[in-house]
Amino acid sequence: MYLFYTPDIENNHCLSEEESQHCIRVLRYDRGDEILLTDGRGMTYQARITNPLPKHCEFEVLSSQKQEPHHHFHLHIAIAPTKNIERLEWMVEKCTEIGVDEITPLLCRFSERKQLRTDRLEKIILSAAKQSLTPYLPVLHDLTPFDEFITSSSRVSSSSRLYIAHCYELDKRVLKTEIAMHKGEDITILIGPEGDFSEQEIDLALQNGYIPVSLGNSRLRTETAGVVACHTAILLNE
Repeated sequence: MYLFYTPDIENNHCLSEEESQHCIRVLRYDRGDEILLTDGRGMTYQARITNPLPKHCEFEVLSSQKQEPHHHFHLHIAIAPTKNIERLEWMVEKCTEIGVDEITPLLCRFSERKQLRTDRLEKIILSAAKQSLTPYLPVLHDLTPFDEFITSSSRVSSSSRLYIAHCYELDKRVLKTEIAMHKGEDITILIGPEGDFSEQEIDLALQNGYIPVSLGNSRLRTETAGVVACHTAILLNE
């Protein structure tokens, strides 16, 4: 089964050019064939192709259904982009498949990547969501300075439990133990760059209510830490 993305389905019963080409030219769907659609906000639609044009495939909606989310808490991962962009893309893809709700790229003091285009990451998110038949697309934000993210009350939910993962030899709690103790609560996790957060950044996070945590005994790459944090949160909340 294939899932097609139609964010404006309420006003437009036509697939985008990219989705139309995939549907008609690649998958060889034709007039009268039924397809499964999503708006990326939890709604799925059973539809029938009425005009199989390869650049703007038209359809009629047969039925719709609101899908239950895979989990009933909000998971937000804020992570410094890696110097090798392919590693970040891999992390975004895997976290989307696992079930992350929100991703914010962070610009930190020791960040090796100072600029980031999110258009390709958005395409990777869409592809991963369709592959895993997920009707909820995670929100991807623009690259955000660390201080701005930490001090802005609009960046995270007021009810979210706040964690920062770092490698300094300081007192830290174990993330999986923390999550197990607070099942069902919203979670925001900060992951630093290859050079880790600066001591000043950690101090600022602690002053703003973030709890320092460990992801395990091994020192992980940035992108691996993002996937581990995401999987740990989802698994322990099942």
